[in-house]
Amino acid sequence: MAPAPRPMLATKADRVPSGEGWSHEVKWDGVRILSDVRAGADGRARLFTRNGNDASIAWPDVHDSPLGDRDLLVDGEVIGLNADGLPDFSVIQERMHVRSATTAAQLAERIPATYMVFDLLRLDGEDLTERPLSERRALLEGLGLSGTWQVPESYDDGAMLFDATLQQGLEGVVSKRLSSRYTFGARSPHWVKLAHRHRFSYVVAGWRPQEGTSDRLAALLVGEPTPDGLMYRGRVGSGIGGAASRLLTGLLADAGREDSAFADEVPRVDATGTHWVEPRVVVDVDTHSRTPGRRLRQPSYRGVRSDLAPEDLIPEDPA
Repeated sequence: MAPAPRPMLATKADRVPSGEGWSHEVKWDGVRILSDVRAGADGRARLFTRNGNDASIAWPDVHDSPLGDRDLLVDGEVIGLNADGLPDFSVIQERMHVRSATTAAQLAERIPATYMVFDLLRLDGEDLTERPLSERRALLEGLGLSGTWQVPESYDDGAMLFDATLQQGLEGVVSKRLSSRYTFGARSPHWVKLAHRHRFSYVVAGWRPQEGTSDRLAALLVGEPTPDGLMYRGRVGSGIGGAASRLLTGLLADAGREDSAFADEVPRVDATGTHWVEPRVVVDVDTHSRTPGRRLRQPSYRGVRSDLAPEDLIPEDPA
């Protein structure tokens, strides 16, 4: 049996490329899936993850091809929308590893998914991977995909798309050379990705030591002041090096307290081993995004805000 196909991956970039030779797409916050539909399979796709695992059972709402029994292989991303109407990986995370058809069907009813198809790799038995992206994309757009399979827009102006996705709270941008061929399993320099990082200020109400020590600060527990009290937003360890650890240790040295200052419950995995402190110190944190519950995703410490006090972060009453 031939090995399962693996998608071509994009390379990280520090800017959005410009020029007529590039097209630009929204970077979706979902699950990468290759869908393989063979003639005679009644339009039922086999769905393969980025690692080549068969995920067909997990996504019953997207594995029926809108083209019926027509032979094709496409690349795309399965997404789910959060309460704000934005693609959010955390929304569909519990669906990813389901191996029960009954459970998968129940989850599909509760957490519907959409398949954003952005590349066409085989059509009617013809391998298209050696054709340039511009040709593959034109063929894809001509298929008339609909329903749970959608073809997202591509754009000529990458800078515009980058600004628009930032303002809309989307994950970022993927830019692709129109001349690029498709190589399975490769990380291509002709596809580049740039994710947004959002910066917010939070109040420190706890810290955790480095594993194996009792006094070397390695992570902060941070919260957001609200009219209902200080609400827990997450644990931040990335970005705290030696100098930052010493600075924070000094700032928090005389702020210890016996219990948590958070108004809501801190998950046990975060609370265990935490040294609680009075909520006095404000820090800046970069984050990939926030969950519907406003928990930080992939947060990184950026520095102390000595110019801000916790009360400065409480939103003003619009009345």
